[in-house]
Amino acid sequence: MTTDVHGRDLRYFLAVAEELHFTRAAERLYVSQPALSKQIRALERQLGAPLFDRDRHGVRLTAVGTALLPHARAVLAAWDEAEGAVREAREEARGTLVVGMSTSPGRDGLLPAIRSRFTETHPRARTRLRQIGWEDPTAGLADGSSDVAFVWLPLAGAERFRWVVVATEPRLVALPEDHPLAARERISFAELLDEPFLALPDTGPELRDYWLALDARDGRPPVVGAEIASADETYEALVGGLGICLVATGNAPLLTRGGVVTRPVDGVSESRLALAWRADDTRPEVRAYARAAAAASRAKDGPQGART
Repeated sequence: MTTDVHGRDLRYFLAVAEELHFTRAAERLYVSQPALSKQIRALERQLGAPLFDRDRHGVRLTAVGTALLPHARAVLAAWDEAEGAVREAREEARGTLVVGMSTSPGRDGLLPAIRSRFTETHPRARTRLRQIGWEDPTAGLADGSSDVAFVWLPLAGAERFRWVVVATEPRLVALPEDHPLAARERISFAELLDEPFLALPDTGPELRDYWLALDARDGRPPVVGAEIASADETYEALVGGLGICLVATGNAPLLTRGGVVTRPVDGVSESRLALAWRADDTRPEVRAYARAAAAASRAKDGPQGART
């Protein structure tokens, strides 16, 4: 039996084992039900045995699942305790605020402006930027590895977080330069409905749906040409002709490196980049960083929306 089972796999298993219902477990984990089922099947393949019996009567633990359950609980409890101890020691020793991000907040010096305002009120505090993969739409907030994070709205599990919007930008469409629509100055989203789109990982269904513009499709399902989890993967998929995608104006330079163009697209809402933190995190440094983000955003663009 393989031993490289990840903590996330055990958390997913434990949620299903306790709920005995895949949909409720997915809601509890803030992931989509298909993504949860896919992860459980992968874990069962790793272990070489089914963990659940699934039929029209419901979900039940198998003998293997029952044997795994107490050990999964023990491992996760120990890891949670270890994470908490490490986090407390790190904060005490370094006074560091970890700032998560999936893509650079850039935006004409926004990040330095936030840092400057933050250090005025907390001169001894340090900030450390942490790059997070697109598989985690909360950029480290959900698992506690980030203290604050730059995230795109809508945010999964919104009730768990607070945020201030730091940038509101039109969404553009990115497409290969030899695409038939690339010669146009503007494109209507209605003209893109049958195009294959590049989709974010299904671990963040709200954000995936947003960048597929489900709200602008009048119920027509999108055609997914490929799944992408980074700017580099997106660029390669675009130049490879696997699909097109929507992109925030501020992120367009990440994709227009040669062979890819962006065009204004009519019929879709603007994107919103936010600085978010956990709702139950009342540390002064966290709130001070949020205030600095709000102030820097107002100074740059005028008042932005906030959920504080």
